[in-house]
Amino acid sequence: MRSEPGGDGTLHDDGAEHSHPHDHPHDGEEASRGLWQLWRRWQGVVLATIVLVATLWLAVTNQLVLYIHPRYIVFTVIMAVLGLVFVVASSVMRVDHEHEPARRPWQSVLSVASTVLVLALAVGLVIVPPATLTTATASQREINSTALDDTSATVADASGSTAVFDRFTVLDWASLLRQTSDRSFFADKPADVIGFVTPDPDDPDDSFYVSRFMVTCCAVDAQPVGVPVYLPGWGEQFEADAWVQVQGVFDTNPSRSSKQPLALLPVSAETVDQPSEPYLY
Repeated sequence: MRSEPGGDGTLHDDGAEHSHPHDHPHDGEEASRGLWQLWRRWQGVVLATIVLVATLWLAVTNQLVLYIHPRYIVFTVIMAVLGLVFVVASSVMRVDHEHEPARRPWQSVLSVASTVLVLALAVGLVIVPPATLTTATASQREINSTALDDTSATVADASGSTAVFDRFTVLDWASLLRQTSDRSFFADKPADVIGFVTPDPDDPDDSFYVSRFMVTCCAVDAQPVGVPVYLPGWGEQFEADAWVQVQGVFDTNPSRSSKQPLALLPVSAETVDQPSEPYLY
């Protein structure tokens, strides 16, 4: 068997090719390095495009309101469109370098982590059906725990004509109940509210809240508000999280367990479809 000198002056046996250490990469290593460089080159473009397109899709299908306040939708759409323009421009103007630096272990870990994070965000936005916050979140954040703001209804607001409080939402009634527990104040003010069912933790069998989430900026800061309803055995008619419309009058709460001094005593209560804008602002 013939032996020939190698680059370092040593003799190499043809039949023992690759049986010893050397400094040139195998084909598999070349392919791996090529894929790594290709991914590094286009990683940001691909991930940014996924997130921006997902945001625009949510806006077009009117589902972006499930995540942010409506007043920020136009701004968000404009920023997403501008982002896509920059992504396209960066793709066209991209300069490829022939000699990419070799990857280091920490770069691989960081790249994989960022990719997984962005893909999870994209899956959460597009593949998983967008949904409103539910009783689980309301239980974690405590109903009616937020302070009253300038938009909350006041006792003075509800002292006018019936046309005023006929338009009151769950947020308005919840605000009034926090300002006064005088049953005579509510005597001539029938309420008509729509919200989802959240069991009263102090009397889950006979009382529940008609609840909504109040959003200031986005779903992260959403706070639950609700009005107590006394309806013994309500669980036979509704399930938690079901959207209901309840009409009635506030009066002394007959419940012996609930901490709410007043409750809505329903004249009628029925399930309804979720409103197109489930949050209050």
